[in-house]
Amino acid sequence: MIETIAAIATPPGRGGIGIVRVSGPRARSVAEAILGQCPVPRAATYAAFKDADGDAIDEGLALFFAAPHSYTGEDVLELQGHGAPVVLDLLLNLTLSKGVRLARPGEFTERAFLNERLDLAQAESVIDLINSASEQAARSAARSLTGEFSKAVMAIDQNVLELRVYVEGAIDFPEDEIDFLADREVAIAAEAIDQALTSILERSARGTSLHEGLDLVIGGKPNVGKSSILNALVGDERAIVTGIPGTTRDLLDVDLVIDGLPIRVRDTAGIRESVDVVEQEGIARARAALDRADAVMWVIEDGEVDPNIPAFAAPTLLVRNKCDLTGRGAGCVADHDVSLSALTGAGVEDLKREIKKLIGFEGGEGAFLGRRRHIAALKAAQAAVREGLAEIQAGRGELAAEALRTTQQALGDIVGVTTTDELLGEIFTAFCIGK
Repeated sequence: MIETIAAIATPPGRGGIGIVRVSGPRARSVAEAILGQCPVPRAATYAAFKDADGDAIDEGLALFFAAPHSYTGEDVLELQGHGAPVVLDLLLNLTLSKGVRLARPGEFTERAFLNERLDLAQAESVIDLINSASEQAARSAARSLTGEFSKAVMAIDQNVLELRVYVEGAIDFPEDEIDFLADREVAIAAEAIDQALTSILERSARGTSLHEGLDLVIGGKPNVGKSSILNALVGDERAIVTGIPGTTRDLLDVDLVIDGLPIRVRDTAGIRESVDVVEQEGIARARAALDRADAVMWVIEDGEVDPNIPAFAAPTLLVRNKCDLTGRGAGCVADHDVSLSALTGAGVEDLKREIKKLIGFEGGEGAFLGRRRHIAALKAAQAAVREGLAEIQAGRGELAAEALRTTQQALGDIVGVTTTDELLGEIFTAFCIGK
């Protein structure tokens, strides 16, 4: 027997409206017990919410969605009352007294997935939409929620399936196998799949930046203007700026958005030899932050000859500050190399453009809000397709078919066709209760 679940679906705290959501086979009887009747499906009904003694707890709108035409694919009841925490707790406890249990985090969306109302990529986009940090991130999440990303993945999967059928057909006729696989159209089909995967990977990679943001760490020697550049990017005096070297002793994090790209900019202590114990700790933290960064902005004074730029694992942008003192113009000097004046603001817009170019971010238009697991699966699919193409060209049909099977499995992981229970648990427990 499927259990009926309930939870408060609106955020904690006081608000004008609060919603208690119920999903499962008992939703109809819960409505009858609390409202006196079950509302007409998909029609807002004004009613009093009454306890077991017939006393009103609250009043508001009730919505009933009959299975399978609901978010979860089950009977769903929503009680929309006033957003007072005490009232919502009373209403939730009342529903729980009707043979209903409290929902786990993400269980409503998990049921939508299990009942095939959403595929796994769509289900993940729900939490991504809720957590969107910019307009472009929200639009990309909505694009995935409507199924555009899944349709693109499954279109590739269909092409792989058709090619796999052809290749496996060649295996059934071993005397003709090489002739089958030598057909140039077979290789062209595999190359087209490879190109389609490249396209969707690019769109997903842009979306990953929108979803996860960018950890950008500012490094350099003391007194080169790192904190001033941070303030210029943010447009506010967030970091203390003095002429005394070593002013910054700890990490300072500031969140900002550049053309839809969420960025956490991290100012660090100047890198130098020091006998000051506190400054030494700040420098150690700075080095650790630079080692973990998604991107590094290394700052020097404009005009410095042969700057010693450390080698970092992350992409590095060289910033030549104080060009107002050298009289040289602000702007891009070369790829990943920009001159500016944090004091006057000249070159700051060039810096923002270079930050986006550094990580290959071209904006959120057309992007899918891809997660790291999506990227990994797409890369695995592409590697398998390329292996399959090599086997086709070598006339090894069985190995080519196996590679194409691996491709389909990787694509299936994205939408939930081939997904482990452990992965499902990891995904849905990241949701809030009530969603």
